[in-house]
Amino acid sequence: MNDKQLLRYSRHILLDEVGIEGQEQVLSAHALVIGAGGLGSPVALYLGSAGVGRITLVDHDVVDLTNLQRQVAHTTARIGQAKVESAAQAVWAINPEVEITALQQRADAKLLDEWVPKASVVLDCSDNYATRHAVNAACVRHGKPLVAGAVIRFDGQVMVFDPREPGSPCYACMFAPEADFEEVQCSTMGVFAPLVGVIGAVQAAEALKIISGAAPAMTGRLLMLDGRAMEWSTMKVPRDPACVVCGKQ
Repeated sequence: MNDKQLLRYSRHILLDEVGIEGQEQVLSAHALVIGAGGLGSPVALYLGSAGVGRITLVDHDVVDLTNLQRQVAHTTARIGQAKVESAAQAVWAINPEVEITALQQRADAKLLDEWVPKASVVLDCSDNYATRHAVNAACVRHGKPLVAGAVIRFDGQVMVFDPREPGSPCYACMFAPEADFEEVQCSTMGVFAPLVGVIGAVQAAEALKIISGAAPAMTGRLLMLDGRAMEWSTMKVPRDPACVVCGKQ
């Protein structure tokens, strides 16, 4: 690190759990962020401000007026712009040293098989069941840690899946890919704006712990937030040996 970086990241370096070595690992890391909306906004901003060297943003959508209530990486002036480009501008405004790849595409199997192997950690900030399963399957195939988050109405959840750990479950251990799952969209159900910031910040924290080695990630534990009562609860999720995605790994 140069003198400017030592100053920029000094508050991380002062932490015994991070230090210079941990910050250097952050600087050399590559985070793949799927979704640049409500969760992807705080994730990208915190990872970028923390100094993650490379961030790849994937989202096919453009900024809409209805996004601005909660998607804090975007601005009124950037309505109509690709979300990945808008989020990249927001990160660069904080930390111009971050290398950002902005992919205005859907996260299909082909894209994931190209980009997941290149990542140090994958963060699922998407908003639909099919994409979550596609991201999970790609992370299992390529042995990459996954930090998944979700928010709807006043409820949020975060979980870490790490196929490098023998006992770690995957997303499909909790929610079967073939399940007849009824999608719940914030466009019809609503979402309490600050909760995407809270959950996205937790996702960023878990990703930085994985990258830097500062502390163990909460692998195999579902963290849930009831935003009405502002109460957290956790649930251990075991690996399913019969899981159609990770059971044969």
